[in-house]
Amino acid sequence: MTRMAWGAGFTTEAADGSTLDAWFRWFDWGEFGDDEMTTAYPDLDDQLGMRETTDELRNVTVRPIRLTIDVDEAPASAADAYLRLHLLSGRLARPHSINMDGIFGALNNVVWTDIGPVAVAELDDTRMRVRAKGHTLQVLGVDKFPKMLDYVVPSGVRIADSSRVRLGAHLAEGTVVMHEGFCNFNAGTIGTSMVEGRISAGVVVGDGSDIGGGASIIGTLSGGGKEVISVGERCLLGANAGIGISLGDDCTVEAGLYITAATPVSTPDGVVKARELSGITGTLFYRDGQTGQVIARPRTQSWGELNAALHAND
Repeated sequence: MTRMAWGAGFTTEAADGSTLDAWFRWFDWGEFGDDEMTTAYPDLDDQLGMRETTDELRNVTVRPIRLTIDVDEAPASAADAYLRLHLLSGRLARPHSINMDGIFGALNNVVWTDIGPVAVAELDDTRMRVRAKGHTLQVLGVDKFPKMLDYVVPSGVRIADSSRVRLGAHLAEGTVVMHEGFCNFNAGTIGTSMVEGRISAGVVVGDGSDIGGGASIIGTLSGGGKEVISVGERCLLGANAGIGISLGDDCTVEAGLYITAATPVSTPDGVVKARELSGITGTLFYRDGQTGQVIARPRTQSWGELNAALHAND
């Protein structure tokens, strides 16, 4: 069965016709213009308008867009890719539920500034025009993905530093991302979580879990990795810990302990490679202070769980 999604908003196009970004004020499942959509958003066309505008400072054209996409097909354009990222950050789609194949090729590298996206080739001229008006252009980054909060602000979350969460991140209600926390696209939380470490691309974190300060979870973007790592419910990754295997529910990884797939781990049944324990539940991982051996044992008590007061993000 074909799954369609629609969006309506504005694109920013460079002088060479390339799409720098797309912001969708409205987006949902279905097709643009169908009965359900027009009933839910009767004034959409009047609010969006039909006319394009030009921004001479950035040398760009801002155009209204109305778009329908098939989320089971690969992104066909930059605007198509942006709509998928909106669906993820707007919590209409969970990570890995829509086709993101080739998204890097669909998106253009963009200079993100305090006056909006600028084409890389236009940066110096834009800076000159801004200076001529007595101002200074602030360059926030050069990347294919913008900050999520510039496009979508999901309800019930706190994000201490907007630069740490990319558009396309999925953050469930009750999630807190602290200053050094990070969340990539097509990844994120599916329940209340504390994020003080790094959630790499593709990683999914379950309800009630805490990614401690400086902790790291191996993603799939570099090195040809195909294994998708997940963290179950009520897990704790201690400060500066890291994992290259999935964790089931109720697991704890000791602070400072990094477990890769090939790490030898001592279990009650003998020493195994950590990959053989991927998805295990109710387990404490720690390093013996005298021998340095990584040990996995059944967890006998809770690590304390999340502080509910910190996740009431009203």
